[in-house]
Amino acid sequence: MPVDYSDQRRWSLETQLVRGATERSQFSETSEAMFLNSGYVYSSAEEAENAFNGTLERFVYSRFRNPTVAMFERRLALIEGAEECRAVASGMAAVFASLACQLSAGDRLVSSRALFGSCHYICAELLPRFGIKTELIDGRDHDAWKNALAKPAQAVFLESPSNPGLEVIDIRAVCDLAHKAGATVVVDNVFATPVLQKPLTMGADVIVYSATKHIDGQGRCLGGAVLGTKQFIVDKLTPFMRHTGPSLSPFNAWVFLKGLETLDMRVRQHSANATKVAAYLATNRRLSKLLYPGLPSHPQHNLAMSQMSAPGNVIAFEVDGGKAAAFKVLNALKIIDISNNLGDAKSLICHPATTTHQRLKPEERALVGITDGFVRLSVGLENPDDLIADLDAALKV
Repeated sequence: MPVDYSDQRRWSLETQLVRGATERSQFSETSEAMFLNSGYVYSSAEEAENAFNGTLERFVYSRFRNPTVAMFERRLALIEGAEECRAVASGMAAVFASLACQLSAGDRLVSSRALFGSCHYICAELLPRFGIKTELIDGRDHDAWKNALAKPAQAVFLESPSNPGLEVIDIRAVCDLAHKAGATVVVDNVFATPVLQKPLTMGADVIVYSATKHIDGQGRCLGGAVLGTKQFIVDKLTPFMRHTGPSLSPFNAWVFLKGLETLDMRVRQHSANATKVAAYLATNRRLSKLLYPGLPSHPQHNLAMSQMSAPGNVIAFEVDGGKAAAFKVLNALKIIDISNNLGDAKSLICHPATTTHQRLKPEERALVGITDGFVRLSVGLENPDDLIADLDAALKV
């Protein structure tokens, strides 16, 4: 089963996305094979024993590993520049597994406060139930990181750009502080994707993705991934996954393999479209706030552009008039769909205060800039002029 992919690490990104880690069965198929099986057979009882005690590396059960899932893992690791990858059933499974596999009662987690709603729940509510101490800070504030990491910590978690407020964190600076405190740095890189940002090159230890977003890109399948060193993946993550069972469906892995083939061109077109839409929104007087890393008006524009090769496809803005005004705009859209997903070929918009972040108390939402008029827009692959016309009409209602 072990294959040497070292030569493929010298390929360009576009080639890696299409051909990386491809393995063909005895039938020499062009497209990757889909292995929809749960178990595997052995030629002898001795072979089964050796497979389970680790002296023989092979597939033993699809809750542990599967050929189609493994191909997706190897290709994503190749693209990310990581030693190893494990795919899981959802993005949230990736976030939880990446933290739970390494933290124990009494350990300390330091996290940026600006997080996706479910990530906030894991860090602020779920992990503390198991005796893990969590400190949430303003991720934009270097002094806040410096103070929080002046004492030992076991893990650091952050999103950059954050969901939904597009806060940008100085990844390299945080990693330097975290490592001095003895912490493993976990970065949720879902907004940037491996196409636009490489946190491992900035010192991050572990990367997590919701493959449901850009990697699929067409709203079909749930999935996630955790990437890092071989030591972290094999020694910490794999035993956790093996015995808790957040395994990825082989069918979903096959869909993600197909999604990777076009990821680069899709993400870059997403970003180009979003840049054009954001430039239009910057001229609209009904908006009291507009956040997009590609605009010079973004508070951390220079940092974002130093860490990302393009600003991505998510725009956040605040409509004057609060919830009622925001709902009026969303309900008037004809092309853009109301949905809590993002990274889709279709443009999607949501109202975080009543959807993805509705569990947070009003004061917690206020700390990360989520007001009643705040809206998150994931720009798709439609003609940007059509999207601008749709937004323009809705904002005039």
